[in-house]
Amino acid sequence: RSSVRVLCGSNWSLVLQGQWMLEFYAPWCPACQQIEATWESFAKESERLGITVGKVDVTQEPGLSGRFFVTTLPTIYHANDGVFRRYRGSRTLEDLQGYILERKWEAVEPVAGWKSPSSIMMHGMAGLFHFSGWIRQIHNYLTGTLGVHVWISYAIFILATLLIGLLLGL
Repeated sequence: RSSVRVLCGSNWSLVLQGQWMLEFYAPWCPACQQIEATWESFAKESERLGITVGKVDVTQEPGLSGRFFVTTLPTIYHANDGVFRRYRGSRTLEDLQGYILERKWEAVEPVAGWKSPSSIMMHGMAGLFHFSGWIRQIHNYLTGTLGVHVWISYAIFILATLLIGLLLGL
């Protein structure tokens, strides 16, 4: 049984309370696969360290990765009562533990307020990522299930975009 807490769009707000280390990963990512055993070992030490260790699969949670503005994999964040800091240190067990035990995170600049995952701005970013996933599902339905040619699907989205723009302009 894994000691790593799996986070998703519905329970991500747990990281707003207490101290957390959070990894964003993708199952296909070689660097993420390489750190997996270390992350599990780190999670087993979490009780002794006084933290909770979590992970987010960006392929399953695009909205959450958008909220944290994840652009590289794996990405690790430290959170302490809703204050987020990006971890940029070595990914060895000793360095991860030292980051917490020696309170090295205090020397790291917190994520700016407007870029904080709990800000309204990043809430909107998460919404955009959800919206793009919804568009992809519609495209896949049109092309895969209904057998519509790809370019016709693109034309439908172009027309919808133009119509929405016209309606908003009026």
